[in-house]
Amino acid sequence: MIKIKASRNAIAICIFFFLPFTARLQPNAAGNNKAWVKQSDHYTQMLIDLDEKYSPEYGSSQGLAAYDSLISVPSLANQQAKRKEEEDLVTEYTAALQNEKEAPVLQDLQILIHHLKLDLHRQDYAQAHRVPFLNAASTIYEGLESLLDDQTAPDRRQAAVTRIKKYAGLEAGYRPTTLILQERVEQQISAGNMIFPSRQEMEVELPRNASIISGIADLCKKYGLTGWEAPYEQLKKQVADYDQWTRDQVLSKARADYRLPPEEYALQFENYGIDIPPAEIAKMAHAAFSEIQSEMKPIAAQIAKKRHLSSGDYRSVMRELKKEQIHGDSIIPLYEQHLKDIEAVIRKHQIVTLPDRPAIIRLATAAETAQQPAPHMQPPPFLNNTGQRGVFVLPLNMPPAAGEKTDQYDDFTFDAASWTIIAHEARPGHELQFDKMVEEGVSRARALYAFNSTNVEGWGLYSEYIIRPYMPLEGRLVSLDYFLLRAARAFLDPELQAGTITEKQAYDVLMNDVMQSHAFAQEEVERFTLRAPGQANSYFYGFTKMIALRKETEKALGNKFSALHFHDFILSQGLLPPALIRQAVEKEFIPAEK
Repeated sequence: MIKIKASRNAIAICIFFFLPFTARLQPNAAGNNKAWVKQSDHYTQMLIDLDEKYSPEYGSSQGLAAYDSLISVPSLANQQAKRKEEEDLVTEYTAALQNEKEAPVLQDLQILIHHLKLDLHRQDYAQAHRVPFLNAASTIYEGLESLLDDQTAPDRRQAAVTRIKKYAGLEAGYRPTTLILQERVEQQISAGNMIFPSRQEMEVELPRNASIISGIADLCKKYGLTGWEAPYEQLKKQVADYDQWTRDQVLSKARADYRLPPEEYALQFENYGIDIPPAEIAKMAHAAFSEIQSEMKPIAAQIAKKRHLSSGDYRSVMRELKKEQIHGDSIIPLYEQHLKDIEAVIRKHQIVTLPDRPAIIRLATAAETAQQPAPHMQPPPFLNNTGQRGVFVLPLNMPPAAGEKTDQYDDFTFDAASWTIIAHEARPGHELQFDKMVEEGVSRARALYAFNSTNVEGWGLYSEYIIRPYMPLEGRLVSLDYFLLRAARAFLDPELQAGTITEKQAYDVLMNDVMQSHAFAQEEVERFTLRAPGQANSYFYGFTKMIALRKETEKALGNKFSALHFHDFILSQGLLPPALIRQAVEKEFIPAEK
């Protein structure tokens, strides 16, 4: 999973996808010799400048210290000003299509135009139909965490105090961010005939805000900042007051049904890179679900025989494997060891070219877990990177709401699970995916604006697939169980949104067939219904596109097919969507290999 900082309800807040990168961003010799890359980057810089202008936090997260003390001002006036500049860029990019001759530059212009048009379409829909749930706690935390990070230069961290003051409206020329967000919500309410947020969404997120705000204080203490205490206390009170206002004015009118209107759900599919109808992907996923279960049966029987278990049913075997829990910090050495094991497999079988440097794995904080309660890649900056690297983060427990007991995960803290999670998140998955992008010197349009979940998560799931044959039996079974999860996502998400199944039925599938803990099943159901409807389908769909492309390439090349060459080529193209990846393979890779 890639950590995505975005809100589907955001109206005034810029929506960005922060991409995980893992290598030092130094000028790449091959990239600098590509004239088309320089020309493409010229166009992309216009959009980067626009994004940084209206969201300084983005510029700061990309390593630009000049933005460290600045904050976004999510007013209606700023939204309208940004929109005008976005429309002007679409016009300029469209005109450039008539003048450019290089195919890769034309592809990148299409990427930029598509990104902007989709964003404008989402803005139009939100403005016309939605009262947003704008969560101030998450917005503010995300604006501070890139500064308060181990890999951020120490002399930049103190700027977080200035940001805290500005978020609180304590600096000249600034008003409290919570007040501006409140005004934006009030403006939408006053427009009339609006769709209010889901009550369930708000009731899940609001209780977690105390953990998120406390996480800011924890970070300030950790990095020894000075002068943060007083403005933090004011900001903390403002967020608490804003949350209460949100409960009174928005939650009180929230809709009972979490389902999105069909038009909005279709927008979600488009945003995540899925170009088939929900019912079609659900049908494909149901068929795959049964096939995966059949593949799991003989492996589970072998494990049961080897371990002298009473039952060879994959569900019983999974329960036994999950009993071998590893507690506390000792989970990190286990993951680090199996990362080395997987790297040895990759080198021995020439699966893909590996970098020389190690990957980074760490445990999450409570605030991070509240923000992202699943294993994920923590992104470093892409632009102006001075050595920061991507971090594979393992959140272990969901912070409980007040008065609740901790809901424990047992899904990735046992040996057999580590193999497939490492393959997906680290190598040859996301970490290598983005490192290779830097090494090959791809254009910034492909690095920053071609991103969608289908092309990114499709590679992550495919990475599990190509490592699975070399895992121990137990690792293969759990890897297939995670594959079963991805198929389940691709029919549970659309069927929950269509109202053809209930949340209870989704929990039954996730806990009794996929064998997830209640905590993990809850996180999944929240993803389908509240956090990111539509996104979970992208893993399965992206994988099907990747597998189909590989099979067609193998057929075209016969005994000349090299998995090493194929994978290196795919990674060298950057974050191209499936259609453009296919085009590159057919027009460049296959002829060159022949």
